[in-house]
This record gives sequence, structure tokens and C-alpha cells, in this order.
Amino acid sequence: MSELCLKVLDGRGQTLAVGRGTDEACLVFTREYQEGDLILFQSSETGQYIWLQFDDALGKTLVYVTGLVFFRIPFGERCDSLSPKAFQGKKHLICARAARDFEIDSYRNLAVNIYDQNNSQNLYPHATANVETRDEAVFAARNAIDGITVTDCHGEWPYGSWGINRQDDAKFRIDFGTDVAIDRIILYTRADFPHDNWWNRVSFTFSDGSELDWELQKGGMAQEIRFEEKRVNWLEMHDMKKADDPSPFPALSQIEVYGRPCRTGS
Repeated sequence: MSELCLKVLDGRGQTLAVGRGTDEACLVFTREYQEGDLILFQSSETGQYIWLQFDDALGKTLVYVTGLVFFRIPFGERCDSLSPKAFQGKKHLICARAARDFEIDSYRNLAVNIYDQNNSQNLYPHATANVETRDEAVFAARNAIDGITVTDCHGEWPYGSWGINRQDDAKFRIDFGTDVAIDRIILYTRADFPHDNWWNRVSFTFSDGSELDWELQKGGMAQEIRFEEKRVNWLEMHDMKKADDPSPFPALSQIEVYGRPCRTGS
């Protein structure tokens, strides 16, 4: 069993509210958030799968936690890629629960994390990239693992995507925080035509040293590739080849990576 703790802290690091519990903790915070506020999550165990809910409008996500987690409450432009209901009002339900074995070991999308942020630490999966268009939230790498598969527009929620700012050497990476066994990737490329271009070929490199090339089709539908199971802890998408379309703006709406965690005894 693990002792879980949730806190809301203000910009000076002062504790505003606390919720604790064994294997499960809930915190009802009854105040409007102010700029600088953050949520802290802590467990007595490290290397643990946790169901986290930092906001009731966004819901729960199953993540891998390796240490103390700080989640900064977004304000201003940082909110543009989130539901307009998120982190609003005077009553907020924050929850954490240790995942059960059957939840952890199920075959599922291992790449989704609603609460990923650019500066996230100890919270996985985590998306990073070597470029994000104008450093705007609506084009951040995290948008590609938020679980939203709307592809027919771009900009504010629910149309967030990873934008490459026309950079030909753009790279996108997912770190899982631990070893996982994967055998399937599903991509949703953004399809806001004629504004958008699209990639007709992409490449992947995996932490085990293997590589994969993939030819894509034009459109915002799910495109799936299956491969022999790989044991990895990260993957990187790179060498994306733009199609011969007039637009200079290809983008990634969502990536899903399917498999199971590699756990001793499971």
C-alpha cells in the first residue's frame, strides 16, 4: 500500500489545501485559482502507476510517476489548448488512486497523458520536441498525447496539435519513464485542408536501437502500423517528408502507442 498526498500551493509555496489517503486520496479545493498556484502530488512509493485527476473537467489519466510531481495551474495563453471549463470556478475536485494490477497490465494506449506540461518532471508519458510553433500552447508537443483526435481544424481547443514551425528537421519524442512492450502505433495527422500540408512518410527510432519507416496517406483518419513487439522506454518520430502540396503547414494531432508495461512478475 502507498500513502498518497495532494496539495494546492500558492505562488509563494504556501499550502492552501491538503488531501491524504492510503492508495487513494481526494481533495476538494473551494477557491478560484490564482496565477502562480500549483498542485503537488506525492506518493510514499516511486515508480508507480497512478490514476490522476488534477481537474474534474479534464478527467482521469493513467500515468507513471517516478517522484514528486508539480503541476502548474495554466493561465492566459496556456489555457488555449485546454477545455474552457478546465480549472475554472470556485470548486475543484482533485484525485489520485494507485492503479490496480489488471488496469496496469491491460493492452492499451501507453502514450496518453492529459496532464503533460512542457516542464513536467517525474510524470510519464512525457512528450517533447525540438520545435513548437511560436512556442504557443496550441502547437505544443503535449497536444499530441492529450487523447483528443479532432483533426479538421487548428488552433484553440479542441484543435490543439504539435506544430513544427515549417522546420524540416523537426523531431517529436515520447518518454514512457519505464520499459514498455509495444507493437502498434496510430497517428492522426492534422487535416485542416487547404491550410495544411501532410506527411507522406515518417520515420521512428526506438530506444532499443531499432528503426521504422512508414508511408502515410492524406487525411485526418487514424493510420495504424503494426510491428513485432519491441521493449522500449522512448521513441522518436523524425524525418517527416512533406507531400507535394502548396501549404507549408503539416502537423500532428495525435499519436497513440499500444502495448503493455514490462513489469517483473506480470
